[in-house]
Amino acid sequence: MDIIIYNAKVYLSREQFAQAIWVKDDLIYKVGSNEEIKTIAPQNCQWCDMQGKTVIPGFNDSHLHLLAAGQMLEDIQLLGVRSIADVKRIAKEYIEQRKPEKGTVLHGMGWNQDYFTDEKRLLTRQDLDEISTEYPIIMERACAHILTANTAAIELAGITKDTTPMEGGAFDFDENGELTGVFRENACTQILSIRAANTVESTKRILRTAMDYAAKCGITSVQTMDLRPADWKETWQAYQEVQQENPTVRVSHQCNFMNTQDFERFLYTGYKTGVGNEYNKIGALKLFVDGSLGARTALMRQPYQDDPSIKGIATLTPAQIDQLVQMAVEYDCQVLVHAIGDGAIERMLDSYQKVCENGKNPLRLGIVHCQITDLPLLQRFAENDILALVQPIFLHYDMTVVEDRVGKQLASTSYAFETMQKLGLHMSFGTDAPIEDMNPIDNLYCAVTRKNLHGIPENGFYPQEKMDIYDALDAYTIESAYVSFEEDKKGRIKEGYYADLAVLNQDIFTVSESEFRNTKVVATMVGGRFVYQTEAAFH
Repeated sequence: MDIIIYNAKVYLSREQFAQAIWVKDDLIYKVGSNEEIKTIAPQNCQWCDMQGKTVIPGFNDSHLHLLAAGQMLEDIQLLGVRSIADVKRIAKEYIEQRKPEKGTVLHGMGWNQDYFTDEKRLLTRQDLDEISTEYPIIMERACAHILTANTAAIELAGITKDTTPMEGGAFDFDENGELTGVFRENACTQILSIRAANTVESTKRILRTAMDYAAKCGITSVQTMDLRPADWKETWQAYQEVQQENPTVRVSHQCNFMNTQDFERFLYTGYKTGVGNEYNKIGALKLFVDGSLGARTALMRQPYQDDPSIKGIATLTPAQIDQLVQMAVEYDCQVLVHAIGDGAIERMLDSYQKVCENGKNPLRLGIVHCQITDLPLLQRFAENDILALVQPIFLHYDMTVVEDRVGKQLASTSYAFETMQKLGLHMSFGTDAPIEDMNPIDNLYCAVTRKNLHGIPENGFYPQEKMDIYDALDAYTIESAYVSFEEDKKGRIKEGYYADLAVLNQDIFTVSESEFRNTKVVATMVGGRFVYQTEAAFH
């Protein structure tokens, strides 16, 4: 049945709005005023009176980890935890309530020592041993570039103080030369390998949990990094089955293969950018070239100001980067790369320079995060039309540490979203969930106010980089669609485009800054079907 949405404030483009939408099958058929649509629409439609609510294109998260986000909802919840004591309490309560079988590897994610009020330090294996010595326990820091494991987990992984960490990774040791339980970057996989592999059925369950939450957030498309060498076929199969049964979000995969052997095997099976369908398809090769700012593993050109002994960790050498990028380009495969520090970003721009001709970037090669920058680096993005996939929500935490890490001068030119906009970069928004919550409203809030979620600082963090709401919303919709080569069919409320919509309880274009975060998604439509709605949706 056709659906008529009317009495709405329908966002079309900057300062352009309509009142009504005629949805036919899975597409937007007509857009116009209430009177125009009522005049031409058949009477046997489903009529949805929005009573003045705001309707926007569905949010498209240009970089997250959907499977991990679903897993996090089932694991020990540590996001935003305020003390080491709370970590221990929450984990003990989880064990008491869930009563996992003995020997089950327990996993949590989201802690950040900079939020701790008792001791501002990394968790240690001794902290986790106080939770349990029977269960192997792994707790990943919020950035996912550092984790802490208890003694049982370290022993299960067969790691000792004499074990060599993987290339691009590190173990921490105490003053006696013993393992602290802290693992960094690539070395994290040496511990994470002890977790039981998901089956296709368990992966499907976790994906449904994550997709249900995405729908509540008004997210209609995601670009997710879940396909990895060890189990990409099983994960792809789980996605295929879930999407065939009841698709509620469109998925494009950013595929993580960090060496040419694994990537080549993937390519030889026939998978590359564009393979799949409108609900489940292959996107880009996804690489990591450094770590995170909070963990001081982001690769910098100069030493960290608050620890001059380090510049971060490079997870790939320039030669390895070039080899992977060139292989992808030969196969017409897009590349998107995690790069946070200015040293990592420079390496990626150098590598992309070798394959972009005359400033053209037909494969839409891009850099994810793009946090620590100066103007010359950003101008290099513009010169070769390199995409920037950014996460404004990162400002909530990073504004508390970035000046200490890199100094005020470099901090003032970092997270430079408005400068990127003015330079004409294709800049898209994501959340990197579960690193941050996938809630788009908080992400938009940080972009337009440059404040943390507590409304600090009063005038915004380097307020010259504030975006206006139109550009910010477009970065979350039409620009995210550009990343996945879909800007001709999603990201706008436009005739012939997918009927992927989000309905908001208030007008984000006029609401006050103090009320902005009170915006709620009351309904979400994907392919002409309401996949989420509250009682307030049409009242």
